[in-house]
Amino acid sequence: MFVADCFDVNEKGHLTIGGCDTVGLAKEYGTPLYVMDEMTIRQACRLYQKSFQENYDGHGMAFYASKALNCKELCRIVAEEGLGLDVVSGGELYTALKAGFDPEKIHFHGNNKTQDELNMALDNGIGVIVMDNLDEMKRLDQLAAEKGVTAQVSMRITPIPTALSVLARSTLSLALPWRPERLWKRRKRPSPLRT
Repeated sequence: MFVADCFDVNEKGHLTIGGCDTVGLAKEYGTPLYVMDEMTIRQACRLYQKSFQENYDGHGMAFYASKALNCKELCRIVAEEGLGLDVVSGGELYTALKAGFDPEKIHFHGNNKTQDELNMALDNGIGVIVMDNLDEMKRLDQLAAEKGVTAQVSMRITPIPTALSVLARSTLSLALPWRPERLWKRRKRPSPLRT
């Protein structure tokens, strides 16, 4: 009858979530109220981890997309279950760091990252910063060089035919064919970005 095992109906005819009476919760905390069952979240995390173990010999990592819901307690649970965390804003990154999430297991996505957000990522040793456009890559390159740090980056790309590449400039991804070596052409110093 229910979409998850954590839902039930008690002897009073009230919906329960993880054994908690929702009518009682509403009386105590008011409505609207967002209720999650920790065990259901942990079971989902474990299923993703198990899938990587069984199907990919343990290679790879499951990531929780914090844009779905980002709060310190959820970050703590996800970290305890061994998942990585995908953040898309400075606010999400701040919350993850305040929750004690390992910065090496954070991937920072998001188009139009601000200078402050890029600085925050560099200052906290974020695992991977996902580049969405050349301007962002150039800004990050400059900031990393100024700080004397190396940033691990990956690039979100859109594979398209050459004729369309001029029309496909986007802040959401890099259009292929795109040649990363063009960015480093005529450089006198090694790049502080690792791909």
